[in-house]
Amino acid sequence: MGLTAEQLKASLDALAAREPLIAAAIGRVGYPPPRIRDRGYATLLRTIIGQQVSVAAAQSIWNKMAAQLGDITDPGIIARVSDEELRAAGLSRQKAAYARSLAEEVTSGRLDFAHLPEDDEEAIAALTRIKGIGRWSAEVYLLFAEGRADIWPAGDLAVQIEVGRILGHPERPSEKLTREVAEAWRPHRGAAAVFAWHHYNSEMDVI
Repeated sequence: MGLTAEQLKASLDALAAREPLIAAAIGRVGYPPPRIRDRGYATLLRTIIGQQVSVAAAQSIWNKMAAQLGDITDPGIIARVSDEELRAAGLSRQKAAYARSLAEEVTSGRLDFAHLPEDDEEAIAALTRIKGIGRWSAEVYLLFAEGRADIWPAGDLAVQIEVGRILGHPERPSEKLTREVAEAWRPHRGAAAVFAWHHYNSEMDVI
């Protein structure tokens, strides 16, 4: 499971004590709600299905797959059905290949969600071996499903935008700069990322 409300608050309070601009941002928009997902195959399958489509469209595809294929939280289902059946259930050719890659990694035992490497970079490497799972998807999984406290998805556009806003940068910082400025936030970068998304959504509500 992801970081709890209590963990988020404790980490953000620690960051606010170091960085007055973060303290000011918390004062403006408050603490973020937890972002928690289930650990395991189903969450990563949902990530694949949700790539480049709206939340509503992703849920519609998930529901159609479940109706046509059965219990799609069982990786054996995806591993057994044909590409044609996956396409008929709503997946593009590319996503069908990604879903099959994920299912085969799990059913073969090469990927064990209960025993991912403890080192964050090694865990990211294990997940990005799956077709269709890039660094961002791996980072978000480890943050939301495993609650790894120091995950920092510096490639996320909203994270970059909000780091720039919170710290008063004149332009959106690059991924490299976003990664560099957060070095001082270890080991609380996961909470900083959740707060950045919260700040982004709060700012959008104000505009």
